[in-house]
Amino acid sequence: VRFAELGARVWGCDVLTDELAETRSLCGERGRTRVVDVTDAERVGRFVDEVETSGPDDASGGRAVDVLVNNAGGVLGQVGRPLEEVAPEDWQAIFDVNVTGAFLAARAVVPGMKRAGRGRIINISSGAGLGVSLTGIQAYASAKAGQIGLTRQLAHELGPFGITVNNVAPGFVRSNPTTERQWQSYGEEGQRALVEGIPLRRLGTPGDIASAVLFLASDHAGWITGEVLRVSGGR
Repeated sequence: VRFAELGARVWGCDVLTDELAETRSLCGERGRTRVVDVTDAERVGRFVDEVETSGPDDASGGRAVDVLVNNAGGVLGQVGRPLEEVAPEDWQAIFDVNVTGAFLAARAVVPGMKRAGRGRIINISSGAGLGVSLTGIQAYASAKAGQIGLTRQLAHELGPFGITVNNVAPGFVRSNPTTERQWQSYGEEGQRALVEGIPLRRLGTPGDIASAVLFLASDHAGWITGEVLRVSGGR
């Protein structure tokens, strides 16, 4: 939404139609959305083709995505369980969305970015990828750590083409039904302990994360790549 407010053409994709409708409404005439499963390589490719076709020609005579933000992810409704009770398919589902989805989207936009000689890829990870996950979900912590590894590797590979790849690792943000349920599950005492463990003494907001993404997408971050920007209030 912040990108649209600044005049960018914004394309969003999700499997949740209600959230897509909300995003489209908030972005106004500068926003377009499509239902896309980010774990489906063919569908991701078609989506990126549509986005590129809709844009203006760049200096190379082609069309390219300027900024890719990989923010699909989450725990997919799963809850923390002992390791021996975790089904392999549940483990894989979280990896598919959080890691494979980011890989497929980057894979689809990179040819255009290489032709243009520029580009920004920003992956949204989590503090869980840098330490222990508050969710208690083994796959989530592992997938977010894996996404950070993907970020660093792509930064090394794509830097010579003028493409930066960075990662934003948010702390606790009440931004969707899943995080809201998690927050409520802590109870008053747990909620107070969580906030008191944050030096700035408050939870994050979607705006905090958006500001970090906008910075990494801007010219101010032109010599920053392969980095993890932790946005966590100091936790």
